[in-house]
Amino acid sequence: MENNRSRLNRLMRRHHSNEHDHDHRHAGHNHRGIDHLRSHIHGASAGERAEDLQALAVSFIDGFRAAEDKTSYLRIAGIPFQRAGNDGLVQHLVDVKIVSNWQVGTASPAFASRELVYMPLPGSMVKARETMTFAYVSLTERSDMDLVALLSDRVAV
Repeated sequence: MENNRSRLNRLMRRHHSNEHDHDHRHAGHNHRGIDHLRSHIHGASAGERAEDLQALAVSFIDGFRAAEDKTSYLRIAGIPFQRAGNDGLVQHLVDVKIVSNWQVGTASPAFASRELVYMPLPGSMVKARETMTFAYVSLTERSDMDLVALLSDRVAV
């Protein structure tokens, strides 16, 4: 399984070197038949995009943990400290939460049964998954924003 650093390296190579790993049979923007350079990223599958966003999120969380000045880290990263609420009032960033989860098994519907089929994962397949949430509040509401959602809005692929 590819680790997060190699995912980040692959993402950076794809963004900066214009390398291509899929087939096109048309001419145009920097295309030379099926072996071509490209001037923009296109054709990335939803799975690749999700992996790339997850790798960025893991790196962001690692950087946040290591930062001596958490507030400055968030400012440099462009995390908004205020946002508009649904009712038009300004919401303010008040809390940042990192949660670790470990999936230790899977459960899915069984054929012709109301029971689930449960399969525990072998120890080597159990990996930590972390989520980072930003809590914004106003006088009338609270909004929790997930880091991956914030990144996906900002990272164009």
